[in-house]
Amino acid sequence: MRSWKLILSRRMIVNLLLGFSSGLPLLVTGSTLQAWMTDHHIDLKLISIFALAGFPYTLKFLWSPLMDRFVPPFLGRRRGWLLITQFLVAGTIAMLPFAHPELNPAMVAVLAVLIAFFSASQDIIVDAYRRESLAENELALGTSLYVFGYRMAILFSGAFALFLADRIPWSQVFWILSLGGLVGICATLMATEPVITGIPPRTLREAVIEPFREYFSRPGAWGLLGFILLYKLGDNIALSITTPFAMSIGFSKTDIAAIAKTFGMAATLGGGFLGGLIVLRIGVNRALWIFGYLQAIAILGFSGLSMIGHETWGLAAAIGFENLCTAMATVAYVAFIAGLTNRRFTATQYALLSSLTGIPRTLASAPAGYLVENLGWFNFYLLCTLIAVPGLVLLRKFAPLKSGSPGCHTPKSLDHNA
Repeated sequence: MRSWKLILSRRMIVNLLLGFSSGLPLLVTGSTLQAWMTDHHIDLKLISIFALAGFPYTLKFLWSPLMDRFVPPFLGRRRGWLLITQFLVAGTIAMLPFAHPELNPAMVAVLAVLIAFFSASQDIIVDAYRRESLAENELALGTSLYVFGYRMAILFSGAFALFLADRIPWSQVFWILSLGGLVGICATLMATEPVITGIPPRTLREAVIEPFREYFSRPGAWGLLGFILLYKLGDNIALSITTPFAMSIGFSKTDIAAIAKTFGMAATLGGGFLGGLIVLRIGVNRALWIFGYLQAIAILGFSGLSMIGHETWGLAAAIGFENLCTAMATVAYVAFIAGLTNRRFTATQYALLSSLTGIPRTLASAPAGYLVENLGWFNFYLLCTLIAVPGLVLLRKFAPLKSGSPGCHTPKSLDHNA
């Protein structure tokens, strides 16, 4: 009863809805955009290059100090920035129907970059809000609900969008997706501004320099950045062109949407909740080990599917197992990153750490189309599995099984208001 009371509390519901708001734009500039361009007969190599539109996710730490330092004239430091970025994300998605991939791919690229920039800016504040609004013992559950909402948004802007695209024009699909932004706006209006008793940055210089100085003064700080980059590298590259892969072996957009909506949704929702419960029971470090190996193994399911071909049960099994493992791994991974931040500089430090997770979706994913053309689908997914190995090797140093806390953690004396 006590657990359900906590789950149904306002701050947990707000984090669930903000997770949806964060996840909504990701596939709009990812697989949904890929399907739109595939329908317009755009070359696969050009489609894969569009992964570079997500580059703002890797650079968001550059402007995050502005969001730690400056306070909008309404709703407060966190809620004010949330509302601004949410309106910008929704508005830019609504402009996509006015672009035409076959006539003006440059305009599509500009809009995709803008969506990613505004989305990355929203993520900075959502991550900071979650860290600041939850107590330490609530962080794993809050992260689980955030991931739950995030994955629901991915299904909405991915599977549901593909389902709609087989029935209505793409222009109407994008307008419906833009209306999904109302979920985040409602969450922001429901939320209460976090109270931080420590002193936030008082100058722009302090907001820019102090978060980085404090983080890089910790032992093992650089190595930890490498671990964060590598832990989900193979998984992210593998999933960067999943929709073109499924379409290339004969599945329609409706097939993909239907399977993702059933097996994929059940696995995602179950994985999110199961991951949160397991993290609470065994700790973040042990969960990172278990889930890390599972998400690497899940990639091999797509290699198997490339050999089987157009088999509905094969696609269901591959998507279901991948969604289950990825959802569980993401819960542990996000909770791990959140636990590393100093609450005085939450937005900047969280942005620095989480921005590394966007690199595989951009720089590393951009040549995916070229790799497929040279290796074939089977070897491509096998390579992605091998790419996951270095991140697993680093678990021994940065998430040791004998410790319940991250290998490079914020010293308690610096973790204000924990």
